[in-house]
Amino acid sequence: MTSRKTLLAALAAFALLASPALAGAGGNGGGHGNGGGHGNGGGNGNGGGNGNSGGGGNSGGKSGNSASHGKSASAHAGTKATTPKEKNIHAKLGRLNSLQRNSNAYMNSKSKKFAGVQAFVMASANAKNAQAAIDAAQAEVDALNAKLNDPSTPPEDAPTQAQIDAAQAALDAAKLAAADAPDIPSLDDAVADMANKPVDPDVTEWAKGVLAEKIDQVAAKAAPAPTP
Repeated sequence: MTSRKTLLAALAAFALLASPALAGAGGNGGGHGNGGGHGNGGGNGNGGGNGNSGGGGNSGGKSGNSASHGKSASAHAGTKATTPKEKNIHAKLGRLNSLQRNSNAYMNSKSKKFAGVQAFVMASANAKNAQAAIDAAQAEVDALNAKLNDPSTPPEDAPTQAQIDAAQAALDAAKLAAADAPDIPSLDDAVADMANKPVDPDVTEWAKGVLAEKIDQVAAKAAPAPTP
């Protein structure tokens, strides 16, 4: 009887000792499931595998960066796309490239190929100066009339009728000179006469922009000296 009691007590003690160990082993097993994250069955309950899917989110971020890089590359490609057009316009110019030279270089040229462009530039410069003369004369007339009609103008500073008449005569003369000036030749014809390659609207527009600066230079040289 005593031996049976002793045996039962020993088994109970062993069970108490074994239970924590088994529990710890189960916990460790769960830990292995989490730590491995390799798709082991033990990790299912803890969702460790799903947590690692966040890494997939990071991969998405990288994809986003790649997309950004793609946009940047596209923008860069768009910038380069304008280069062939710029090269193309110069390839179509041929002899018209000479228009980029100093205005004196081709305004004094004896070549018949430059005659049309020379006439266009000179007529445009003269028209520019004629309009400037009209603007100046009109400003003088307006100033005298404003002073004459201003009650605060001292009597000694008021313009005389002779001054007003002279200013008006100068304005009329400026308008008459502008009206009698020859018409400006066609730029299309001038460019076509000089060109040795087919001329399209892009070429004509380019020539117009280049010649605008030359017209200003010629007009400045041809403008009358200011009255002291």
